[in-house]
Amino acid sequence: MENSKIRNFCIIAHIDHGKSTLADRILQVTGTVDERVFREQLLDDMELERERGITIKSSAVTLRYEFSKNDVYLLNLIDTPGHVDFSFEVAKSLAACEGAILVVDAVQGVEAQTVANYYLARKQRLKVIPVINKIDLPNVQINKVKEEICELMNEDISDRVILASAKKGEGIIEILNAIVVDIPSPEGNKEYSLQALIFDSEFNSYKGVIVYVRVVNGRIYPGLKIKIMESEKKYEVQEVGIFTPKQTKVEEIASGEVGYLTCNIRNPKEIINGATITSFENPAKSSLPGYRKSQPMVFCGIYPVNNKDYSLLRDALDKLKLNDASFVYKPSKSPSLGMGFRCGFLGLLHMEVIQERLEKEYGLNLVITTPGVSYRIIKVDQTVQEVDSPHDFPPKVEISKIQEPYVKAFIIVPPDCIGDIMELSVSLRGKYKSTRRIAGDRIELIYEFPLSEILVDFYDKIKTVTKGYGSLDYEFLRYETSDLVKLDVLINNEKCDALSFIVHKDKAYLKGKALVKKLKEVIPRHLFKIPIQAAIGGKIIAREDISALKKHVTGKCYGGDITRKRKLWEKQKDGKKRMRKFGRIDIPQEAFLAVLKL
Repeated sequence: MENSKIRNFCIIAHIDHGKSTLADRILQVTGTVDERVFREQLLDDMELERERGITIKSSAVTLRYEFSKNDVYLLNLIDTPGHVDFSFEVAKSLAACEGAILVVDAVQGVEAQTVANYYLARKQRLKVIPVINKIDLPNVQINKVKEEICELMNEDISDRVILASAKKGEGIIEILNAIVVDIPSPEGNKEYSLQALIFDSEFNSYKGVIVYVRVVNGRIYPGLKIKIMESEKKYEVQEVGIFTPKQTKVEEIASGEVGYLTCNIRNPKEIINGATITSFENPAKSSLPGYRKSQPMVFCGIYPVNNKDYSLLRDALDKLKLNDASFVYKPSKSPSLGMGFRCGFLGLLHMEVIQERLEKEYGLNLVITTPGVSYRIIKVDQTVQEVDSPHDFPPKVEISKIQEPYVKAFIIVPPDCIGDIMELSVSLRGKYKSTRRIAGDRIELIYEFPLSEILVDFYDKIKTVTKGYGSLDYEFLRYETSDLVKLDVLINNEKCDALSFIVHKDKAYLKGKALVKKLKEVIPRHLFKIPIQAAIGGKIIAREDISALKKHVTGKCYGGDITRKRKLWEKQKDGKKRMRKFGRIDIPQEAFLAVLKL
């Protein structure tokens, strides 16, 4: 199809503002999916997405839309996630489009990720179509939300805002018409040398790696010899197709189109997201800009419970990496847990999703260590060491100073909650920067936080304090020097490196005391007494003891001389000493979760 008849667009919004439901209605109105096989959240085909009710992966689909009689357009839609942890997925999708539908909830209005995604779209110079969704709900505030959108976009576009109810199918035709009229057609020419952007991929046991591409120039068809410009690896195309939303074979995909190709690639590591595919015989002169490399923010260790599963875990991580370029990992060895991997994620939800996918899709039984952030150590000899695991921390005598990552947080709240949010932020070492009114009664607070302080449940606390009306977005800012110490955990006088973590010195005692108390509750009792200690260097700062299980060794004695009972008690005491010396402690996964909850 000619480029003038093609439109590439994505749907962006804050989490739960109705992106996936809107995508469902667009698929129905355009007749892309047969009603007999239709189901809600059709593009969320991952089991985990359907369980959690959120979009985790971007999904592409090609639609045919009859704008007017005999005037058919090809629309390539990409549905995107809304959670801050998956912002890299949004950035990838925007790079493959010329326009974006910005969906805003008619009750909630503009929230943190609405703002962040709008600026991402504007940075890519995309045409943004604003849509107010959920107008069928009670308590809608359409005029107020229009005002917020106008202020966000810095122009009066209230007459161009489309009102819709994705649930009831209202406003869908107006959205499709706006896509055709307002979003520009893709540039490029099918006669030029091939340039195609790899924006995603997945592994199939029969076809090998399936590569998702946006063709900028040229054509791709079976039998074409191609190469990846960044790696110089060469392949022959075996199959090309489009998403309808199932993978459907076609004869070729050309300039302006979105589709997939297979080349019987068996090694997942050969494919690089953001790389450029070109023709081997007639290569392009330059590669496409690609993506800015994502920076992992949260790190943890992933270890198989059974060491025999190490190779299975490695293969599973290779395949997951294919369609999640923001996920990184490297081999790691723990004295207490054996061989595993040190993994980096964009956030805690991202970490949970990877863990659940490994367990459900690949059937692995895993131990996940305490999550933490990456620290920068400036040594006495002025060398710099990046450390993302407490196990790798150098001795204290070698450290000149420790720097931790700070983020800039944008918190949007109602005015009556400002005091509570400020109090919460101060308790997490937050530095207040500014306040601004967004529109109506919405206030944006800007703070700088150590990432480690807001890692776990800060978003949940904001929702609690604001009765569900608060929202959060953040971006990496810089590394800053802090007074940090490594808190070690000793169980039965042996250091358990998997439970160690880095903490600010002022909070070390309280966290150490809370941790040993929690571990006492979750570690099962054994036949000998188990001391649990929190230590900084060689100094013990907190201790709890798990008492021994008592075995009634004299139960078989019926009266008689007391000396027989005393002999049995002495024998039991000697046995417990030996057990304590040689016994191994079973540490359940709940112990690692206990550290996380602190």
